Amino acid sequence: MKLTDAQIGQAGVLLVQHKLLLYGIESAPLTTDAGIDLVAYSPHSTRALTIQVKANLKAKPSGGKGKPHLDWWTPDNSPAELFAFVDLETSRVWLVGKKELPTLAQQHPSNRYHFFMSVDPSTKNRRDGKAVHDHEFQEFLLENRVNRVI
Repeated sequence: MKLTDAQIGQAGVLLVQHKLLLYGIESAPLTTDAGIDLVAYSPHSTRALTIQVKANLKAKPSGGKGKPHLDWWTPDNSPAELFAFVDLETSRVWLVGKKELPTLAQQHPSNRYHFFMSVDPSTKNRRDGKAVHDHEFQEFLLENRVNRVI
C-alpha cells in the first residue's frame, strides 16, 4: 500500500512526538499549517520550542538515478525554531536549529534550503567539504541532542 504525502508527514510528526515523550518532553501539534508542526515543552528548561517536521518514507536515488539519499526541503523564512528531519524507514530523527540549517544545508535555491544525506557509504565526499553521509550527522540525532536543545 502506498502512503500519501500527508500520511508520510503525519507519521513523521507522530514519530517525533513519540521520541520526545520518551525523554519526558511534552509536545502538541498545531491545527493549521503555519510552518510549525509541533510545540514542545520540557519541564527541565521550562520553555516551549516550535518544531517543523519534514519526513521521508525511505531513501530515494539521488537525482532519480544515483545512490540512495534522504532529502528534505524547507523554506528559509520558516517561523520554527527547530527542524526535525525524519527517516521513517529507520525511525531516525535529526534535530537541527534554525541558525544551524544555513551551514548544514547543501543547497539554497529560491529561498529554501535543501538538506540531504547519503545512506550509501560508497558515496563520494563533496568537493566543498560539506557533510553528505548520514553518519556525519550523528551529533544531530534526536537522542544525541534532545537534552541540549529542548
